[in-house]
Amino acid sequence: MFEKLELTRMAQALASHAGARMGVIARNVAHADTPGYKAQDLPTFGSVFKAGGEPMRATRPGHLSAGSAMADMHAENAPGREAPNGNTVSLEGEMVKSVEARQSHEMALAVYRATSDVIRASLGRPR
Repeated sequence: MFEKLELTRMAQALASHAGARMGVIARNVAHADTPGYKAQDLPTFGSVFKAGGEPMRATRPGHLSAGSAMADMHAENAPGREAPNGNTVSLEGEMVKSVEARQSHEMALAVYRATSDVIRASLGRPR
């Protein structure tokens, strides 16, 4: 039922993006001392979500094979200063990015909770 609502679909996509971004950040931190490693990051959620455009809506099961825009996320080299060993990972920068990703994930969960509360209230069910 929830997957049919645009708001919950967007919240799910935001949570997915935040989780994927945390994975990229963790990989960057793990390679902080690897010579020649280039830090990576994902494109912003807005650009990835808009890239999918407005999806076509299926009128019956199997009508369209829906491809997710979020499935097309690929890590790209992030800009940064290069250390003498060729590594571009900044631990301070990765900490800032991890906080941003955590906030995005928490926002997605808050939207999902609020939506479920509204639906429960409309059905006359208490929390």
